[in-house]
Amino acid sequence: MTRTGTHTSRTSDGEFDLVARLFDDIAAMSPDTEGVSRPAFSGIETETLRYLEDFARGEGLATWYDDGCNLNVSLPEDRDAERYVLVGSHVDSVPHGGNFDGLAGVIAALVLLVRAKRAGTRFSRPVHALAMRGEESAWFGPCYIGSKVLTASLSDDEIGSRHKGDGRTLGEHMAEIGLPLERIKAHEKLIDLDRVEAYLELHIEQGPLLIGKNLPAAAVSGIRGNFRHRRIRCIGEAGHSGAVPKAYRRDPVLAFADLMVRLDESWATILNKGDDLVLTSGMVGTDPTTNALSRIPDEIGFSLDVRSQSAEVLDDMRDLIRTEMAEIERDRKVRFELDMELRSEPAICDKDIVAGLKQAMARVGLEPFVMPSGGGHDAAVFAAAGIPSGMVFVRNRNGSHNPQEAMELSDFLAGCDILYSHLTEGQ
Repeated sequence: MTRTGTHTSRTSDGEFDLVARLFDDIAAMSPDTEGVSRPAFSGIETETLRYLEDFARGEGLATWYDDGCNLNVSLPEDRDAERYVLVGSHVDSVPHGGNFDGLAGVIAALVLLVRAKRAGTRFSRPVHALAMRGEESAWFGPCYIGSKVLTASLSDDEIGSRHKGDGRTLGEHMAEIGLPLERIKAHEKLIDLDRVEAYLELHIEQGPLLIGKNLPAAAVSGIRGNFRHRRIRCIGEAGHSGAVPKAYRRDPVLAFADLMVRLDESWATILNKGDDLVLTSGMVGTDPTTNALSRIPDEIGFSLDVRSQSAEVLDDMRDLIRTEMAEIERDRKVRFELDMELRSEPAICDKDIVAGLKQAMARVGLEPFVMPSGGGHDAAVFAAAGIPSGMVFVRNRNGSHNPQEAMELSDFLAGCDILYSHLTEGQ
C-alpha cells in the first residue's frame, strides 16, 4: 500500500495502470474535434459497453444486459443473487465533452469487482455493476433516460422528444438498438426494483468545492432538481435598425435581455433569503439565415435551466418566470412561446448510506466530508423510485461537460477505496 497525505491507498500499481488503460482506450474510441462524444443510444455508446463487457469477462466476471440494454456485471457467485446493491453510472457524454463525467462511475464499479475477484474477497452484500445508457440531456432534451426506463418513470412526452441532430424520436432510437418500446410506453419497470437494496454512484464533482478544500473525495447529501426548456421563442417584429424608433420597436432581443435581468435580480433575492437556486440560459440565438447587422430580428430562441434542492423554490420560479414574461409581453409588445417543460425532482441521499460513506472515509484515512450536488444524476431517479441511494464525489478541476475535465487518477482511486470499504466493511 502507498500513502497519499493521510489517505492510506488500497491501490496497487497494477490497478492504477489498469484504470488508466480503461479511460485511455474509451477516449480513443470516442474522439470528437475536441474532447469526446458518446451520443445517447448510439453505436458509439454500444461499442463502449461491449468494450467494458469484454474487459469484465477477461477478469472472470459475469456479464449480462438488462431489458434496457444496459450492461450489468458481478462476481460469478453473485450473478443470481436474490437481492443486491447496484453500483454504477452512465457511459454517454455530451458533445465535445470530457472523458470522466459518467464513465468514472462505471469504471469505479468495475474496479470494485475486479479488486474483490483478484483478492478473493466477498462484499457484505452482493454487488452488481451497472453501465447505463442515455443520461445526458444534450441529445434529446430529457435527462436520466436510461434510469427512467428501468424505473418506469420516462414520460410519453419524453419518449416522443427528438434528437438534436437527425430529428428522429427517442422512441425510434431506443427501438433501433433493441429496447422494448411497447413495454416502455406502457410504463412497465424493466428491472425488479424489489431486489435492489441500494444504489451507489461515484461521479466527478462538477464544481470547485473539493478543489478549494483540498480534499480528494466527499459523500453527497442530496441532488438538485430542475425544470428546463430546451427552446423558448420570443417573437417580435423585424425592422430596419436605423429606421424604427424605440417607441415602435417590438425587439425580441431586448425582451430576452429584460427577462434575464429580472430573473438575475430574483435569483439574488432568493439566495439572500437562504434558499438554493441556480439559473442558466446556455443556448441563445437569432435565426442565422435571416439575421443581419442592420436588421431588428423578428425572433430569438433560448434555453432555460433552473435548479434547486427545494421543490418549493422550483415551483415558485416557474410561476415567477411566467409572471415576468407576461409583463414583458405587455411592455415590449412581444410574445413568448414555451416548449415542453422537462422536470426532475430534487433527491435526498439516504442518511444511513451517507453515514456509512463517512465512516468508510475515516477507515481509509480521509477526512469525512459531505456536500450537496449541483448537477443531476441517475441516483436521483433511483431515490425517487424508493431505492436508498448515495453518491461519492471525486475532486475534478475545470468543471464538467467540457474537454478540460481534469480528475487525477489518485483521487479517483481514493473514491473507489471509500466505496470498497463501505461495501466490504460497512453494514
